[in-house]
Amino acid sequence: MAEGQNKNKRLIVGISGASGIIYGVRLLELLQQTDIETHLVMSKSAELTLGYELDRTVAEVKALADQVHSIKNVGASIASGSYASMGMVVAPCSIRSMSEIASGITSTLLTRAADVVLKERRRLVLMVRESPLHTGHLRTMTALSEMGAIVAPPMPAFYSQPESIDDMVNHSVGRVLDLFGIDVGVVQRWGEGD
Repeated sequence: MAEGQNKNKRLIVGISGASGIIYGVRLLELLQQTDIETHLVMSKSAELTLGYELDRTVAEVKALADQVHSIKNVGASIASGSYASMGMVVAPCSIRSMSEIASGITSTLLTRAADVVLKERRRLVLMVRESPLHTGHLRTMTALSEMGAIVAPPMPAFYSQPESIDDMVNHSVGRVLDLFGIDVGVVQRWGEGD
């Protein structure tokens, strides 16, 4: 596919240090079934969280992406508005990352790329992982929503009668991919299949 034709088939995936790293990993796994080019940027905290939550290495997670960008490389392609993409998902999204994105004062490639997605009016989806939320968190989420971001905390859908954690993760990630018009066949949709 020519470069000009592929630009709208790029999705940036950010993985921050919040609990729930499985969401970012599963997103990358599911996107491997598509023709979408994935660009991964992972925080140092995410690399630490991976060791606590999954039996995978950082190298194994990075191998799931088409391109991997260093968290420190604020000059990477995904840090520029001229680098076209479908947008970005931060899965999971820590409160720190969310707050940096909302303020526009970014310190890493992950938050810079998200800021660029917002300024270019592309789709930014944040799978914020925190509970309970205080008023400051809620105000930050409101500000992000007003800027055009979609705040999509991973919430299990019990109408699908999940039989495993994998079922719940797949449904949450599948619903996030729906926001980009990507259907990988893992969402049990209400009213379908009765």
